[in-house]
Amino acid sequence: MVEAENPGRSGTSRTTDMVVSRGRGARAANQIHAALRADIVEMRLKPLDILNEKHLGERFGVSRTPVREALLRLSDEGLVDIYPQSGTFVALIPRRALFEAILIRKALEATTVTLAIAGDTPGGLAELEEKQAQLIVSAEQGDILAFHRIDSEFHQHIAELAGYPGIWNVIRQVQVQIDRYRYITLPRSGRLDVVIEEHAAIIDGMRRRDDCAAVAAMEIHIGRMIEELEDIQYLDPTIFIDDRQS
Repeated sequence: MVEAENPGRSGTSRTTDMVVSRGRGARAANQIHAALRADIVEMRLKPLDILNEKHLGERFGVSRTPVREALLRLSDEGLVDIYPQSGTFVALIPRRALFEAILIRKALEATTVTLAIAGDTPGGLAELEEKQAQLIVSAEQGDILAFHRIDSEFHQHIAELAGYPGIWNVIRQVQVQIDRYRYITLPRSGRLDVVIEEHAAIIDGMRRRDDCAAVAAMEIHIGRMIEELEDIQYLDPTIFIDDRQS
């Protein structure tokens, strides 16, 4: 384990720098929560890294109160584990909860792509193709952060084309552990190209208004995360927890 908020310590990922408002405590807590959440999801803070309230207060230039509030929110989201007698740590990634979140997303996105095809969306499809072009550029540049953001926008846009943007909001509620997992798998050699190819198959099915082809392409695309999760040999087992008994 490492004390994650000390960038100078060996083996520690550098976290996002930010200036926290010195206004109301709730505003400071929100800003700290957002910064730490991004660091955890984007794997700058790794599972079991130590989150020390005193050091975090120094980092953000605030008292411990907004730091504690932010950590409690992260705990509620399953991103932080708080042990009163031991300390606060970045949570391990729960395998079963991750698996369930992927299944939920797979089912919902099969629905959105079907509904999107049912509508007349030639202009919307052009916007989807533009997202795909941006994704290719980010892959060529090796920009994982941009790639992940644009990939999310690609899927969100399909929900918007379907006329049910709220479905993406539901997906976002279960997405946090998937996002952590994606920041582990996307840097793998060839993974970005696979995502691009799978997106192309989805777009092709939508362009031809072939419901079966588009849904099958979407299920393959989302389902690949399950295949990777089951093929644990290339994943670091120390960052996952088997939560079947929880």
